[in-house]
Amino acid sequence: MRYATIMLAMTGLLAASAGRAQDADAPSPSPAPVVHRLPAPEARQGVASDGVHVYAIDNDRIGKYRISTGQRVASWQGERRLFPHMNSCTVAGRELVCAASNYPAVPQTSAVEIFDTRTLRHLRTVSLGFGPGSLTVLDRHAGKWWAVYANYAGKGGEPNRDYRYTLLVQMDDAFRQEAAWTFPQQVLAHFAPFSCSGASWSADGRLYVTGHDRPEMYELALPDAGSVLEWRRTIGIASPGQAIDWDPVVRGRLWSVDRKDTALIASNIAGD
Repeated sequence: MRYATIMLAMTGLLAASAGRAQDADAPSPSPAPVVHRLPAPEARQGVASDGVHVYAIDNDRIGKYRISTGQRVASWQGERRLFPHMNSCTVAGRELVCAASNYPAVPQTSAVEIFDTRTLRHLRTVSLGFGPGSLTVLDRHAGKWWAVYANYAGKGGEPNRDYRYTLLVQMDDAFRQEAAWTFPQQVLAHFAPFSCSGASWSADGRLYVTGHDRPEMYELALPDAGSVLEWRRTIGIASPGQAIDWDPVVRGRLWSVDRKDTALIASNIAGD
């Protein structure tokens, strides 16, 4: 009886593993329609929007562009030694608040880099030091900061900690952790071997995240209990992952980046 029980359990595990692999190989949904495409040489890691301008993010540089004309109106270039990997930013009042790390160096360290939205002058750094991964995301929602600590299988990863250890963290105004959640298996399978590169809360309070290289994003929800985020749906987008941001003026408009063509992309996302 014990042997039969063990074999039944192993069969179930193998079936579940095969199902996850099949799901990870599934093609992405058709992309949402693109309504704007703005060339921007800094469009390598992510994008942020204040509704009038968009900010193209690269490891150590930022470009500010007027949406109506596509004209670059401000730029910033940092010293690569001090800014090895900025990944995503969000507009909070008059500040552009950015997630940064020492990727691909290990041990992983992270920092918050803050800029003036008008001039892109670097204002200050909040050093977070060692954490549960590399800081790739910061967003502001419901009076809290929301961060993602990425982990990787391979380059930039630490021993015994791969993409399965990617973590969503709720922080207070001083960027101190208050709560944390892990990602659901079906989303982690699409991240692998990389991690979460982007996350943005929509105006109606929904959380959307992206991986590193798939043209899709995932709507997630905080669970009623436990510590694993709930997957709601997968949405096709016109860019291969990286950091995203919802436009605060045009409802349902998502900004993303095309790394290959270094362009900022605005897509209209239909509701469910």
